Amino acid sequence: MSAATLSYGLRARERLPFTWDFVTLGLTAALLLIGLIMVTSASMSIAARDLGNPFFYLERQFIYGFAGVLFAWAVTRVPAELWDKYSLMLMLLGLLLLLLVLMPGIGATVNGARRWLKLGPVNFQVSELAKVLVLTWVCSYSVRKRAELVDTLTGLAKPVGLLTVAAVMLLLEPDFGATTVLFATGFAVLFVAGARLRYVLIFTTLAGSALGVLALTSAYRLRRLTGFLHPWEDPFNSGFQLTQSLIAIGRGSWFGVGLGASVQKLFYLPEAHTDFVFAVLAEELGLVGVIGVIGLFLALVWRSFRISRMAAQGGLMFHSYLALAFGVWIGLQAIVNIGVNMGVLPTKGLTLPLISYGRSSLLVTLAWIGVLLRIYHEVKGASRSAVIRMPREAR
Repeated sequence: MSAATLSYGLRARERLPFTWDFVTLGLTAALLLIGLIMVTSASMSIAARDLGNPFFYLERQFIYGFAGVLFAWAVTRVPAELWDKYSLMLMLLGLLLLLLVLMPGIGATVNGARRWLKLGPVNFQVSELAKVLVLTWVCSYSVRKRAELVDTLTGLAKPVGLLTVAAVMLLLEPDFGATTVLFATGFAVLFVAGARLRYVLIFTTLAGSALGVLALTSAYRLRRLTGFLHPWEDPFNSGFQLTQSLIAIGRGSWFGVGLGASVQKLFYLPEAHTDFVFAVLAEELGLVGVIGVIGLFLALVWRSFRISRMAAQGGLMFHSYLALAFGVWIGLQAIVNIGVNMGVLPTKGLTLPLISYGRSSLLVTLAWIGVLLRIYHEVKGASRSAVIRMPREAR
């Protein structure tokens, strides 16, 4: 097929009406609505006490959710080819953001961690955006250098080296949770792209060993990483947050105590509307509500993988890897947050996507969903425009 024919096909595809993926839209809307309800329920008491407005966090979550929807719509107008074309620049921007946040006077420190850039009255957590930008380059590399990635150890070492640089900068903040999610998602993309299993295992073992050494060489980090194993040994200090979370989850039983009737959110459970909103949800909606929320996340992950497969079948490999990265990322972050709330994973400081109160996380997640919707549109458009690209005599 000639370049002119391909160009004509692309122009014809752009003229097609936008194809919305109503499954993804429905799942996203459901999670956003649950998030608004639970953030309101979990934050009313603390907002009334500290800010004099019980709906303060609801108003902020709604505003940033609306802004995120606008960002998502804007992103759906951007062809995925541009993310591929400018992936190197985007990756460098992500590393620059991670560097800027570490600089005194530029990065803002909250609760002992330097993870935010102060943009006027708003603090923006750069790791949320940096993860997406770095993973975009990994997806592009997996297409451009696939032969090298499949055949040589060096081909895998290059993207792993980049992930290591980003991981070191995240650990300096420190942000152990974001480091784990970034590494796991990056390795998942590289493995699916064709990296040999033995090479992936080698680098995974090295990364795990390095993180283990890092934890063992610091008594503080070791206590943070192992404290979740025995929270009841110090329930009023290091184990306080987790014990209160477990009490909330236990009180929920099968059907919960009722929406708005949580006791633990009444100044017992710290960060009830952010990192530990899942515990309040479990207390108020019970096991039935928990299963429903987990089901929505599983459905969104499955849909992302389905779109990834559709793109791969259509020969759009960058699109496929980008959709895969989103599915792995949102699934991992949900697993980590829920695991932390239930005491099966150490505290990581990761929000529950689309549900927790978190401005940066909400904006970036919705923007990435916009990318996923764009990928779906282009996959469907490619199949519909195949007839347009086909020579008349072959029809």
